[in-house]
Amino acid sequence: MPGRTDSPAPASRPEAPAPRPRDARPARSTGTAPHASTALLPDGERADAERPAPSRPRHRRQLRRIGPGRVLEIGCGDGDTLADCAPGSVGIDHDPVSVERCRERGLTAYTADDFLAGPDARPGGFDALLCAHVLEHLDDEQVEGLLRAYLPYVRPGGGVVLITPQEAGHRAEAAPVRFTDFPLLRAFAESAGLAVRRTYSAPLPRAAGKLLRRNVFVLVAQVPR
Repeated sequence: MPGRTDSPAPASRPEAPAPRPRDARPARSTGTAPHASTALLPDGERADAERPAPSRPRHRRQLRRIGPGRVLEIGCGDGDTLADCAPGSVGIDHDPVSVERCRERGLTAYTADDFLAGPDARPGGFDALLCAHVLEHLDDEQVEGLLRAYLPYVRPGGGVVLITPQEAGHRAEAAPVRFTDFPLLRAFAESAGLAVRRTYSAPLPRAAGKLLRRNVFVLVAQVPR
């Protein structure tokens, strides 16, 4: 609905975390995970993808909504948000330079394939998943593949936060594939089997998104128990 900035949160809080499964294995059809923050771009647009993207906000408020546990951040960039996550959190990014910058800051980060081969790729090993400024660069198949690849690493009952830019931020992105708003975020989450808990505009109401680059769509969901 135009002008609406928030959807109601449920009255009850999620139950205490369930035990983390240790014997399950996430489905992997190809042996490699989808790259974070990359996309199949139409011919003629790849040069635009090389220009620097605008700096990203540190999503501290959104992190509070998924609790204090270990976070798996998809598309971590240079680690500005990852640095605010709980100890033991891990970032994944397609850019090896960004991964190296994270490591220089003392953070744990991997490229997608290195993550799968590393010690942190344990099913149910994370309390939450954060994916910010990534999905707008992917087509439907890539979004579904990304969520299917990484959600098994979040414990049952864990939190998921998906964040995409509103109009001004979308225009400033490096060659986004399509405008990814509340209805599309909800469709992706529900298709992945997530329970949507809340959607809202941040840091300002929805109308500010046409002018403020940092205004974003936020969807908070929960992994089924």
